[in-house]
Amino acid sequence: MNSKYLALLLVCSLLLAACGSAAPQEPTPDVAAVRTSAASTVVSQFTLTAAVFTAVLPPPATNTDAPEQTATATATEPPIAQVTNAAGTPIDLCDKYSWDVATVDVNIPDNTTMTPGQEFTKTWKIKNTGSCAWGAGYKLIYSYGERMAGEAKPLTAAIAPGQEVDVSVTFIAPDLAGTYFSFWTLQNALGVNFLGNDNKALYVQIIVQ
Repeated sequence: MNSKYLALLLVCSLLLAACGSAAPQEPTPDVAAVRTSAASTVVSQFTLTAAVFTAVLPPPATNTDAPEQTATATATEPPIAQVTNAAGTPIDLCDKYSWDVATVDVNIPDNTTMTPGQEFTKTWKIKNTGSCAWGAGYKLIYSYGERMAGEAKPLTAAIAPGQEVDVSVTFIAPDLAGTYFSFWTLQNALGVNFLGNDNKALYVQIIVQ
């Protein structure tokens, strides 16, 4: 093959190669730009979804029907006062009484006979064996048994610890025949009952016939 023929083939090959490369080529994508665009799209979709599904909560309800709390003082019966020593040990009762069995019945001894409906006044001699003086508000009160319309007479003076005093109750004998008892005790100004001899109350015993 001569050199002219080889030159012609070379020229043709070059022309064919030039024609094949004339087709337009797609530009190489920018990877960073693609990633940024995709991320922006995902964020936008999440934002729209949150806007659609976010619950709008109402303000907390106020219970207007709840009762108003009101502090109420409750009165309770006060305990019997005690006197204590320096160590805090009780050594004496404030309000207490006792009596001598030989002198307690000033009148109307046990089993005194009464007529139906008879009025009488029973008197006892007792002693203040507590550590507090008896004053205004101290009184005899009915405890149990047959009351017989009993009405206690008030104390007329303060009774100091260790002092004796006569206390009385006016009664009306029952209409029916029989033996009757009426028990009474002392009470202080706060409405607390005394402790008598071995926690026993004063009593009157009559026979109606």
